[in-house]
Amino acid sequence: MEFIHEPYQPGETIAAVATPPGEGGVAIIRISGDHAFDVASRIFTGPVQSYQSHSVHYGQVVNTLGQSIDHALILVMKGKRSYTGENTVEIHCHGGSLITRRVLDVVLQAGARAARPGEFTFKAFMNGKLDLAQAEAVQELICAKNERAVDAAENQLKGTLSKKIEDFQQGLTNAAAILEAWIDFPEEGLEFASVADICQDIEKVCLQMEQLAATFHDGKILHDGIAMCLIGCPNVGKSSLMNALLDKDRAIVSHIPGTTRDILEDQMRLNGLNFRLMDTAGIRQAEESIEKEGIRRSHMAMKEADLILLVFDASRGLHDEDRWLIEQVPAHKTIAIWNKTDLPHRDLPALDFPRVVSISAKNRLGLDRLRTQIDEVIWEKGPPSREEILITNVRHKEALQEAIKAARRLLEGLNSEVSPEFLSMDMRQCLNELGKIIGSNITEDILTAIFSKFCIGK
Repeated sequence: MEFIHEPYQPGETIAAVATPPGEGGVAIIRISGDHAFDVASRIFTGPVQSYQSHSVHYGQVVNTLGQSIDHALILVMKGKRSYTGENTVEIHCHGGSLITRRVLDVVLQAGARAARPGEFTFKAFMNGKLDLAQAEAVQELICAKNERAVDAAENQLKGTLSKKIEDFQQGLTNAAAILEAWIDFPEEGLEFASVADICQDIEKVCLQMEQLAATFHDGKILHDGIAMCLIGCPNVGKSSLMNALLDKDRAIVSHIPGTTRDILEDQMRLNGLNFRLMDTAGIRQAEESIEKEGIRRSHMAMKEADLILLVFDASRGLHDEDRWLIEQVPAHKTIAIWNKTDLPHRDLPALDFPRVVSISAKNRLGLDRLRTQIDEVIWEKGPPSREEILITNVRHKEALQEAIKAARRLLEGLNSEVSPEFLSMDMRQCLNELGKIIGSNITEDILTAIFSKFCIGK
């Protein structure tokens, strides 16, 4: 279902279930719009129109025939004091899926329209209760996979990112005004500030934007988690390592090479982060078609992974296939692992990787050291603080990068004495790109793409 089928109608009354589907103690049906109280009055036994804002009342939900559907609590919120900035009613009924559907049906029959995905938050945005970055933070807060992601989403919902963007805009506005004056009154010889002063102000903002854009590495980790794959030749113990990290028998372990034919995935949490752990087929020269396809998929997983655990068999040392594999993996995102150190082995050769760990997956030895190394690879400059402003959204990153490009072109043009008309175009693009982040310069297509990702009822 797309978010916007028709032009936005201010005050249109909508309704939806605001709690997750399934069985539960309580379900909430949310109604919002100019006629929310009228709709609620038609289906509730109490005098809804006379209720004070932010008050809760007990009664019965009834259908058009006056038959009782359920006993419920009703919460009334008037006008701008609600989440959406419109008259809002929440019906708290029993949480069975069937009874919830019945209550929603009578609400819709009483005059409300079924809400589209994210439409309540869209109303909040349109009514000035949230800017666009804050609206997106609502969805990120709902979908947060770990505590750090919750902190980042809450900071964005509080407006910290929006304030940062507004500071960038303010820092550029004075320079923009001077450029416009140069264009409008060229014969006056106006000199509000020197070119050097303007360049200094723009350079300061540009550096701050680049610092914010650089936080996307950490923000993406918090928002999306880490894709980590186990790579190695057949029978080096990748499946045993997967089972050890998951602390369960997820993968089949066998002494027969080539047991794993396809990518095996599972989710794990490590040091407060979410990981998508992938056990891949052993990489070697193979003729059998199914094994060859598994090896091809292993190569694809290696390219797409955020982190690679490259596993070697300590009991046999390095073979030619191991050496070939070493040349294929990107060292900056790889931890080399000597496995099977519980078996007799010679002195292990040096590996040209910044991080090398010796373990025994079978006996669960060395895993704490491996977990520490994983954490160090992920957080290149240490984990972010709870208060740090992070970019977690690809849309924000792309808009910020375009703003930086425009600002850099502007600086280059100022230093090259380019005509003010062209400089003004770069300044406007920079400000427009920043406006896309908080919603002051946004198209309906972008709004559709953003709010269609929300769940219905939020």
